[in-house]
Amino acid sequence: MPIRMAEQKPCVAPLSEEGSSLLGALGNTDIRDLAESSYRDIKEWIDLQEKRGKAKSEKDKLSQSPYTTEISKKVTDFIVPRPPNRPKPRLQKLERAFSLDEKQWRRRFKASQESLTDPNDTGSSNGSLPDAATVLYSTSHLPDDHSHDSLASEPSTSSLGSSYPVAVGSTSSRLSPNPPTSDVASDFPRNAMTSLAKPQLGEVKPVKPLPQMELNIASRALRTANRIDPDYMDYKHCSQHKVLRQSSSLSDTRLHNSMVCNQCSNESMKSTYSLLTPLRSKDVRNRSYLEGSLLASGALLGADELDRYFPDRRLGVFIVTWNMQGRKELPECLDDLMLPSDDDFVQDMYVIGVQEGCPDRREWEIRLQETLGPHYVLLHSSGHGVLYLSIFIRRDLIWFCSEVEFATVTTRMVSQIKTKGALAASFTFFGTSFLFINSHFTSGDGKVSERILDYKKIIEGLQLPRNIPDTNPYRSNPMDVTSRFDEVFWFGDFNFRLNKDRPGVNTILQTKLERDMSRLLQYDQLLKSMQNGSIFKGFEEAEIQFLPTYKFDIGCDAYDTTSKQRTPSYTDRVVYKSRHKGDIRVTKYASCSLMKTSDHRPVFGLFDVRIRPGRDNIPLAAGQFDRELYLLGIKRRSSREFQKRQAVKNQKNSTVCTVS
Repeated sequence: MPIRMAEQKPCVAPLSEEGSSLLGALGNTDIRDLAESSYRDIKEWIDLQEKRGKAKSEKDKLSQSPYTTEISKKVTDFIVPRPPNRPKPRLQKLERAFSLDEKQWRRRFKASQESLTDPNDTGSSNGSLPDAATVLYSTSHLPDDHSHDSLASEPSTSSLGSSYPVAVGSTSSRLSPNPPTSDVASDFPRNAMTSLAKPQLGEVKPVKPLPQMELNIASRALRTANRIDPDYMDYKHCSQHKVLRQSSSLSDTRLHNSMVCNQCSNESMKSTYSLLTPLRSKDVRNRSYLEGSLLASGALLGADELDRYFPDRRLGVFIVTWNMQGRKELPECLDDLMLPSDDDFVQDMYVIGVQEGCPDRREWEIRLQETLGPHYVLLHSSGHGVLYLSIFIRRDLIWFCSEVEFATVTTRMVSQIKTKGALAASFTFFGTSFLFINSHFTSGDGKVSERILDYKKIIEGLQLPRNIPDTNPYRSNPMDVTSRFDEVFWFGDFNFRLNKDRPGVNTILQTKLERDMSRLLQYDQLLKSMQNGSIFKGFEEAEIQFLPTYKFDIGCDAYDTTSKQRTPSYTDRVVYKSRHKGDIRVTKYASCSLMKTSDHRPVFGLFDVRIRPGRDNIPLAAGQFDRELYLLGIKRRSSREFQKRQAVKNQKNSTVCTVS
């Protein structure tokens, strides 16, 4: 409770030694007279402030209720004016700017509070405040340790309004060390005092619905980094008519979940890998991109890194098999094979297996690199006779691959050129191990047992893995290479035929099959062998909805018209196997009818594979890829594009216009 100055005795603060030396010449009487004169000046100034406060309260008496008037009479007898504030120290540049913003905010807040406490309710829209807006700040209603500090730091004028005087307990506590107890607040009911403690604002509801907030909360630099390339401005138009591959690393869900986007994101396509995540120095100390770390939080192959690149933990894999018949001539364009027009997005990994490949294997790989473009690198390439295996992966993901190991098996020992057998490659991606097998089995309509024997030789002869640890050794079989990996893809020219003569097959083909091939598949040798468990145990194959891929005349869609009249068959297949059920999902399984340089049609499959986090205890590839092939493919890609543009330009310039 404030103390009246009339009851306070004059008090002089003790002087320091330096002050005592300066006033040593003065006598005790002179010092006492000086103190009393200073005390009288202060008391006269305070009395003047009291008179002004009483006059102001009497002037506003008509606008006050009887209840608040009684409060004002009791409070004004104990008013102690607040002394002038000390000059504030000079602020720095940033502090000054912050203080100006704070002053502007406080000025607006004070104006809003004065409008809310208007007795005539001119500033209130819905009358949410009580009628008596007077708030009495008293030390008896505040905690002991904050009663003085809170009153001194925040003025009461904003809560009381301009019509009522202010009683400040902190000022009086500075003048006297023994503040008296509150006897004014005890005369009022407890509930009346608590209701006047703080004004409660009513809920303000908007007249119309607010506009939707835009996800534009990032900094200008981040929004600039997230802008979309203008080459993909038709993304919105295409996404409205086609179902996007949600599990792809470029899917729309990943786009909106992993980065802050502006309105441009809805009109074009954006890869999540264009924005690099900032790395802290502390995190870099705990990781190594060459040897790795076994710590779960800082592991390169751990869950944090996996979720950053694959929030849904699904990897897109494209697998194609093609018997090229040893032709030297390659198709002019491989886009129809590697980049089907009805697919919205490219895949994360491309695996290409070739049987009876072209003589120039290097030229074939350059053509593949040229087709896929600069976003992909050749992770592994190997050959076994005329069997070729190439694995391309997105260049952003090469750091998460282990070293690639490969092995070969020859099933025809007499032949000098290895045309029959298998070529396999294995590696680990994050914590999931992969095995890809490209094989060419024995040919012949009735040689089913020989083909089954080839299969058994391959699963026993492939010695993989060698240095890469098995992710689940308890489920491995030393006599079956396919049991030692999480995900296995086996593809190639299996040479299984249809147990039906050529006229019978032609009769079925002449009917409108559309996508239902069950009338042909009931004679398929491979499906019967898989059903009785004699081959590909544990493997699955997607539903076949395309025509037989063997045997065609070169350059046309007619089946064999030579004297041999070979029966059309499904010789080219892709089968898969997984340790965990549901890890592999088939997105598409089809053939490419536009590749007509061989008597076989290529068969490809699109798969979504579940990826699990791993530990950095494996030999990493450390970003190794065929750099020379990469540069050759990109150079040829750019030069071919330049030649196309130059041809179009020359054609326009050579046009002759005639006027009739």
